[in-house]
Amino acid sequence: MTSYWCETALLPDGLTGRVLVSVVDGRFASVESGVDPGDAQVLNGLVVPGLANCHSHAFHRALRGRTQTERGTFWTWREQMYAVAAALTPDTYYELAKAVYAEMLLAGITAVGEFHYLHHAPGGSRYDDANAMGTALIAAARDAGLRIALLDTCYLAGGFDQPLNEVQQRFSDGDATAWASRVAQLAGAHGVAGADDVVIGAAAHSVRGVPQDQLGAVASAFPDVPLHIHLSEQVAENEACLAAYGRTPTQALDEAGFLSGRTSAVHATHLTSVDIGLLGSSATYSCFCPTTERDLADGIGPSVQLRDAGSPLTLGSDSHAVIDLFEEMRAVELDERLASQERGHWSAAELLKAATVDGHRSIGFEDAGVIAPGARADLVAIRLDSARTAGTGGTVETAVFAATAADVTDVVVSGRRVVAAGKHSAIDVPSALSTSIAAVTS
Repeated sequence: MTSYWCETALLPDGLTGRVLVSVVDGRFASVESGVDPGDAQVLNGLVVPGLANCHSHAFHRALRGRTQTERGTFWTWREQMYAVAAALTPDTYYELAKAVYAEMLLAGITAVGEFHYLHHAPGGSRYDDANAMGTALIAAARDAGLRIALLDTCYLAGGFDQPLNEVQQRFSDGDATAWASRVAQLAGAHGVAGADDVVIGAAAHSVRGVPQDQLGAVASAFPDVPLHIHLSEQVAENEACLAAYGRTPTQALDEAGFLSGRTSAVHATHLTSVDIGLLGSSATYSCFCPTTERDLADGIGPSVQLRDAGSPLTLGSDSHAVIDLFEEMRAVELDERLASQERGHWSAAELLKAATVDGHRSIGFEDAGVIAPGARADLVAIRLDSARTAGTGGTVETAVFAATAADVTDVVVSGRRVVAAGKHSAIDVPSALSTSIAAVTS
């Protein structure tokens, strides 16, 4: 048994002082408040549950600082992204992803939803192990020390009635049946189907990346796992979908049986009132990635309308222009203020719930995101004496509207202290990032 003492912790019934938790087999066995630390490991500051990053493309981290040098749109940025995708191998992807996941841990992220579509070798030829790239990502997450939901993504077309380009050949299995067969092999051959730290989920890249007659097959292939999709990130995608199918992307997904309480619609930026109603009535999650959406000039999504319609909010760092879930949380509220010219749409408690309880659920870790007996023992300590947090009161509002990733001092994942005093226990994160990024951008 391992014990941790928290100076102040966010428990289900609110902030509580002098909290002692015991951990057995990676889960909280007991949670006591108002007690002395004894011989427990001490976590100072404000301690919150582990954060869930629900949408990641690990290799996009190599683009940070390289795509902000010129004008353009999402579509011009995409060409730079493809250049990195073309350069990756299973070995270089493992090293890059391990460094990126270690950076996430420094930011208090204890589980990641990796939206994985870079499956094959250049030109689309298969590796001897058809899941070599996915296996590399799983190994990277395990070696970095966080849980992963590998959202294996079906990607079949370059656009509506458009063939795959040269780089996109790496993404495709040919059709949804072949994709599902490969994913089944991944879950079986690598022994992760029932692993406690790995979820094998499913995804369709988008309505432009998966033809309408294939969407239903993706949705039904693995009915008991998380199901994700990029949705209406760009106005151009909506216009093309209307021209091709006579309906919006959300309507196309609804007709294909894609929307449900296990589904996450990533971005959900440009929606009609009908779209919002469909997502809400099906309890589909809306995964917002505000730092990416502003970096790529995507727009501001209707977060309040989606919430009010019944769609739970989750958060992701997507392209990793920033890896900071505190910034993603507050950006939802701050972006809404810009759009509406009013304040106070999202409370700090609601935003933290999106980053913890609801985020973990959306990627298949339903028993995480809360400090309570039986839950996964994830803890994130936030310092209250930095230039950002000093004098803020040490409340939930401090975590959401004042703190940054740089204020995270300690991170416990399934009972194991992976970050201490702001340092990863096993990885020199800046060095690992520099080396792994140079290997795919030089």
